[in-house]
Amino acid sequence: MDIEHPSARPWEANRNETEAERLDRNWSSLLQELRVAQTGVQLLTGFLLILPFSAEFDRLDVAMRGVYLATVFCSIGATVLLVAPVILHRILFRRHRLKTLVTTSHLYAMAGTLLLGITLAGVATIIFDAVMDRTFAWIAGGVTLLTLGVFWYAIPLLRRRGSQGDPY
Repeated sequence: MDIEHPSARPWEANRNETEAERLDRNWSSLLQELRVAQTGVQLLTGFLLILPFSAEFDRLDVAMRGVYLATVFCSIGATVLLVAPVILHRILFRRHRLKTLVTTSHLYAMAGTLLLGITLAGVATIIFDAVMDRTFAWIAGGVTLLTLGVFWYAIPLLRRRGSQGDPY
């Protein structure tokens, strides 16, 4: 499975690169993106994991404890998926499986960022519930999900469709 959109192919000739060079470039780009996401999700997961041990945690009612547990689950899942490419690389190292590494890691990164977005919405919900009230909490969670959906997925997908004229 090729991670680049087929419409990207006409400008590939401008790069004069082999498939191996393209895969190396894709792997390098993916690693740079994962470095940013991994740091954030690991800090967020750490924060969420220590939250039950704070004195204020008892203030959460059953609904917010459910949101908390779902948020922790998504955060741990995001951590697993965003770190998984490193482990995959170690296992496939020197096996000449770069295409498998890039393709699989791309899928892990997409799923990991989806879980990260849900985690952020859960955190927003919990914080707004603690600071404001339940109505604001649900609004904050919903707005966070909507905003992430627009900026992380909708806009990039729309831009990808219109990229035929972009030479690079």
